[in-house]
Amino acid sequence: MARRRLGFWRRLAVVLVKPLMTVWSRRTWRGMEHLGHDGGVIIVPNHISHADPLVVAHFVYDAGRWPRFLGKASVFRVPVVGGILHRCQQIPVERGTVEAVKSLDKLIAALAEGGAVVIYPEGTTTREPDLWPMKGKTGAARLALATGAPVIPVAMVGPERMFDPRTARFGLRPRTPVTVVAGPPVDLSRWAGATPTRPILEEMTDTIMLRIRDLMAEIRGGTPPPLWQRPVRTGTQEVTE
Repeated sequence: MARRRLGFWRRLAVVLVKPLMTVWSRRTWRGMEHLGHDGGVIIVPNHISHADPLVVAHFVYDAGRWPRFLGKASVFRVPVVGGILHRCQQIPVERGTVEAVKSLDKLIAALAEGGAVVIYPEGTTTREPDLWPMKGKTGAARLALATGAPVIPVAMVGPERMFDPRTARFGLRPRTPVTVVAGPPVDLSRWAGATPTRPILEEMTDTIMLRIRDLMAEIRGGTPPPLWQRPVRTGTQEVTE
C-alpha cells in the first residue's frame, strides 16, 4: 500500500501500532498473496487472544491491504476514540438489535469499495481446549453469499503468548514468536446464488471453520479435533447446539 494513500489518520494508526508490534513479536508470515492487492475480500481469522487483532492488522497491512475490522457500535460512541475509528475506516456493528441489518449494509458497501474486511467467525475468543477454533457464527457466510466476495481463511499461533485469555496474563517479552498463515479462498461455489436459509449458512460456516482449523493444524502439527457439537443440558435431557 502506497504510504501517500493512507491519509493522516491511518498513517497515525500505523505509526502508533506497527513499531510496537515489530518489537513485541517475531513474525512468520505466510500466504499473503492470497489477500490480493485490490478488490473486496472477507478475511476470517481464528480468535485465540485479545492481542490477535493487532497481529492480524499487522499481517494484513504488511500484505499491502488496509484492515477494516468490525467493532461494537458502543465503542464508536466513545469521545475521541470513536472518531479515530471512523477515520481509520473501521466498521461499527450493532449486535442483537434491528440495527444489525444496517451493519450488514455497511459491510457490503465496504466490500464494494474494495475493502479488506476482517470478521472473526467465532465472535469471541475460543473457549475450546488448546485454543482450537470453536464452531462459528454465520455472519461471514451471510456476507459472502450477499456479495460473492472471496473468503480468505487465516490461522495464527502465538498471540496467546502476548495475552492469554485463559489466565488473563500479558506476556511482555520482546520478540514473541507469532505465526500467521493465510490460505487460498474457501471454495463456496456450491452455494452461489442460494437463498440464505439457516441450514445453508451453517453449512457454509462449517466449511469455513474446517479450513481455518486445518490451517491451524498445519502450523501446530498433529491431528486437529473435529468441529465438535458441544452438549448442552436442558432439564434432564442432553441436546446439541
